[in-house]
Amino acid sequence: MNSIEQMIIKAEEELKDSFAQIDRVEMIRTKQVLDVFRAENVSYRHFSPSTGYGYDDIGRDTLERIYAGIFHTEAALMRPHVASGTAALSLTLFGLTKPGEKIVSATGMPYDTLLGVIGTGNCNQPGSLKEMGVEFESVELKNGRIDVQSVENAITDHTTLVIAQRSRGYAWRPSLFPEAFEELADMIHSRHPGVTLMVDNCYGEFVCKDEPTDHGADICVGSLIKNPGGGIAPTGGYIVGSLEKVERIAGRLTAPGLGRELGSYAASYRPFYQGLFMAPHTVAQALKTALLASRLFDNLGFETSPSSTETRADIIQAIKMLTPERLVAFCQGIQTASPVDSMAMPEPWDMPGYDDQVVMAAGTFVAGASIELSADGPIRPPYTAFMQGGLTYSHGRIALSEALRRMMETGALKAP
Repeated sequence: MNSIEQMIIKAEEELKDSFAQIDRVEMIRTKQVLDVFRAENVSYRHFSPSTGYGYDDIGRDTLERIYAGIFHTEAALMRPHVASGTAALSLTLFGLTKPGEKIVSATGMPYDTLLGVIGTGNCNQPGSLKEMGVEFESVELKNGRIDVQSVENAITDHTTLVIAQRSRGYAWRPSLFPEAFEELADMIHSRHPGVTLMVDNCYGEFVCKDEPTDHGADICVGSLIKNPGGGIAPTGGYIVGSLEKVERIAGRLTAPGLGRELGSYAASYRPFYQGLFMAPHTVAQALKTALLASRLFDNLGFETSPSSTETRADIIQAIKMLTPERLVAFCQGIQTASPVDSMAMPEPWDMPGYDDQVVMAAGTFVAGASIELSADGPIRPPYTAFMQGGLTYSHGRIALSEALRRMMETGALKAP
């Protein structure tokens, strides 16, 4: 037995209780999803494609009711036409703001790709919110928690939207649990009733027993090629929340007055239904993969977030590699263990939407799907690797073994 396999067996033994807790949450969320499917009487007819305007599309409308049921909201907008999580967020921000209004971010600066939408810093893109006359202000977390008082201080008479990002993005900060938004929601709803709270829920769906909408979030937004697509949905995004807010956003997607009534899909809806049904299990597999990575690198003396002893709020695992050589070698090892493009060798490149070069391992069946095992990181100190996804724990285990082997072969990591 080689040294890497011995390290993995030791880590798995240490993680038995944590794995069991992940299994318990999976059972709770699977039953919840199943109950909603049964309540909606899902059958083969719901998988049928539609064309043209898509009026009375039973597959689309039923799937949106299922999303609303799972998130305990009045309405949902679930569409294959929404190209990414950033596209869903952009649609929401433009749908809920008008010129002269203000957005406050309660979790610091949002993920890199949203900066162009906002038009902040060096990302003042044509068609941005800034160009439209929408003001933006960010409030940093305080000791890893939402600073509710500072957020309230940033709210003005022109503020109509407070946004919060559940996951860490490319920041070294804790991801947030659904209940972390409750105090913020209470403050907004009690003292600023004209303000909407939107949560970017990417990477967090089905990780916990509940969702931010269970704790006061007016709107939750995410990508279908992340957690809720279960590794099966080929594209798309979702928005869930109050009927009035979802209708406003839908008017941006199609046209005012048409909203959710319009929109066909000429392929089958089956992957979206099946992916959503599989999501609690797939997320559990990704969580176990992330937990194993954390324990392996904890045991090697690396700084990880979350550590292997912390409870998890999303599927992202951050590991401070400290050198670009380690970061690149780790991503290359993950790529070599991918079922798709295993022959490719990732190198840092100027990726659209990012200020720094990024190295990215993504040998996925669905292009860019980060519920499938992937790893990436910006080439900037402290050269942090951000790993996420994993359709099966077995694959995650093999890939981590390959990543460690690659790091040792290149000299980026000394063999134990």
